Amino acid sequence: MQHSTLMKREDLGKRFQRRWVLIDAKGKTLGRLASQIAKILMGKHKPEYTPHVDTGDYVVVVNAKEIKVTGKKREQKQYFHYSGYPGGIREWTFEQLIEKHPTKPIEEAVKNMLPKSVLGRRMLKKLKVYPGPEHPHQAQNPQPIEV
Repeated sequence: MQHSTLMKREDLGKRFQRRWVLIDAKGKTLGRLASQIAKILMGKHKPEYTPHVDTGDYVVVVNAKEIKVTGKKREQKQYFHYSGYPGGIREWTFEQLIEKHPTKPIEEAVKNMLPKSVLGRRMLKKLKVYPGPEHPHQAQNPQPIEV
């Protein structure tokens, strides 16, 4: 019987390099795109994936404003924010949110697919989302991938 072994943090630092990947969200479905982004951020696409170590790559998402959702979600999907005070709940539909904060739906979807811990918050910092086709990460030379 073969056993999988986990790598130590010290060994992982010597073995892998973080890459920068570029994803174009134009015309992509929100949930399907978010699950692929979460997999890349966690490092599950790499052979040296270890659950307790952040082995993922940086992800730059462009054209977030042109993401699509299926069915009637554009008008019916709700996003909530609660301030903690009585009567302090705010709600927006997908349509309203994409107009006001075009990057928020992708960020929220990916955030909910990552671990709910310090490690997950560290992974989320490697996600860079931009509403249009321009981004300030040309120096990192992100490799475009198709998801």
